[in-house]
Amino acid sequence: MSAPIPASLSIHSLLIGTCAPMLGNLSGLLDKGAQLAQTKGFDPAVLVGAHLAPDMFALGRQVQVACELARNSVARLTGQAPAPAQEPGQTVEELKGTIAATIDYLHGIAAATFEGADTRDIEIQLPNDRVARMTGARYLRDWALPHFYFHVVTAYDILRHNGVEIGKPNYMAHIADAIQPRGQ
Repeated sequence: MSAPIPASLSIHSLLIGTCAPMLGNLSGLLDKGAQLAQTKGFDPAVLVGAHLAPDMFALGRQVQVACELARNSVARLTGQAPAPAQEPGQTVEELKGTIAATIDYLHGIAAATFEGADTRDIEIQLPNDRVARMTGARYLRDWALPHFYFHVVTAYDILRHNGVEIGKPNYMAHIADAIQPRGQ
């Protein structure tokens, strides 16, 4: 069951309350991919290396980037330096391990750590000698969460495109407890 949504939303509740359950869903999607590979008799690493388009990241990198976005968003919003990018896992088990470690990390972050995060100045170095500058609140709303969702949904799309039988209930599994018959 999902954690209740607080009456007033905080940077902590929005970031952790969004990323941790969605990463859990992503882990479940990877399980479905591994099940398909087992059923069809192919190496699940084929899925880990699958792309939607030649110029897009493969599944493994999509998962890695989603996890990095969650961890690095915590860092930026709490005034820390983001960690350097890591190489993505090569197996479903390695990707699931990265997801599990990221979820554990997120659950260990105290709400007080985000004191002043909404007005904190965030600066992101971009390619071609460019920089993005914004407040913490804008960073969360306009950069961190959209990018996080992009990589999670792209991972979903890669799996779906490669024959994994998944749908919106798998992508949004964390909300299942809120869906009930009318009148109850």
